[in-house]
Amino acid sequence: MTEEKETRRARRRRVTEQITVTDMLAEAVIGRLVNVSETGMLMMAAVPMQDDALYQFRFAIPGPGGQPVALDVGAHLLWHEQSNAPGQDWIGFRFLTLSKEHRELLKAWVEQETSAT
Repeated sequence: MTEEKETRRARRRRVTEQITVTDMLAEAVIGRLVNVSETGMLMMAAVPMQDDALYQFRFAIPGPGGQPVALDVGAHLLWHEQSNAPGQDWIGFRFLTLSKEHRELLKAWVEQETSAT
């Protein structure tokens, strides 16, 4: 197997934990994180989503001391692709809004995983 070179601007963390994503307007869990960076995320969605739409999401990552920290993000749906699992889609988002404090927490969490490899 060949090693892939990372070409994205921001490092991404593959999410091995079960981290659910909540649509804040619908007040419902709509999917789970697959990978995330300080600038965007890949989600496995369990509900249909609108192309080129804006969303407000909440998901929690482990913070300092391992306690979960809920992050609120405004996101733009960039692309989607049907997965092999019926009723689920891969969906890529770019973050539009994320507080400076939460961006730093997210960046540190991503760096934590990428520096361990």
